[in-house]
Amino acid sequence: MSWMKFKWLYFLISALVIIPGIYSLLKFGLKPSIDFTGGSILELRFQNSQISPSLLAEVFSSQKIEVGSIQLSGDKTYLIRSQILAKEQVDKVEEELNQKYNEKPQEIRFETVGPTLGKELLKKTIIAIILASGFILLYVGRQFKNFKFGICAILAMFHDTLVLLGSFSLLGHFLGVEVDTLFVTAMLTILSFSVHDTVVVYDRIRESQKLFPNTSLENLVNKAITETISRSLNNSLTIIFMLIALWLLGGVTIKWFTVALLIGTISGTYSSTFTAAPLLVVWSKLEEGRKRK
Repeated sequence: MSWMKFKWLYFLISALVIIPGIYSLLKFGLKPSIDFTGGSILELRFQNSQISPSLLAEVFSSQKIEVGSIQLSGDKTYLIRSQILAKEQVDKVEEELNQKYNEKPQEIRFETVGPTLGKELLKKTIIAIILASGFILLYVGRQFKNFKFGICAILAMFHDTLVLLGSFSLLGHFLGVEVDTLFVTAMLTILSFSVHDTVVVYDRIRESQKLFPNTSLENLVNKAITETISRSLNNSLTIIFMLIALWLLGGVTIKWFTVALLIGTISGTYSSTFTAAPLLVVWSKLEEGRKRK
């Protein structure tokens, strides 16, 4: 099958997904969690089923505590994200709950992240992505003895990065979804998955170049995609089915982490075949056009 016949259609599909995300990133940005901005996480378990997020919000408000979000994280268990709290403030909240609703909550977790640590985490995240991109570029370029392969692989990787960042920018704006350290973990995991799949396609192209040296790159890419697409789809579908199960059955704390992995897996599978390979063909054709001139 002539996959590269539709290469501009693949680029159009990518643009239709990426452009709304870029617009959202520029207009709304991402909604950072306290992992980046600094704040406290308090997880409380109650016996009284009448305790609701609105009642908890009233108690925190009466203590003049600014709350970012209150989420149900389990059976009668709530996860509260707020400004930086002292232990004394938490004790006062628990005392008021006991007085008003005859309910002394069980404190499951209480963590505080300072703004300095949050900025340091953001800085390290950016450095990690830059370093990962650099190492991947060098590795792929060296293995294939042509940095054209490495650059196309990195461009496909950035395609997945933009898809994931844009998706979470839209989710943050419309659903209030925050990005945290789990999101960073998901993003780095997806980048490695994307490049791994790309390398499989590129390796088949390299093998075909040795066997059929006089065949055009476009035909070799078509051959490589035909030979690897079923493997890529089967491999990705096993991951996607597992992630869907995890999203349906997992807790609130890993819900959006799972969504990030799911978006990234789908995008990575698509980009390895329909972004990285077509970019290689377009680049080669541009080089051929310059040589003719």
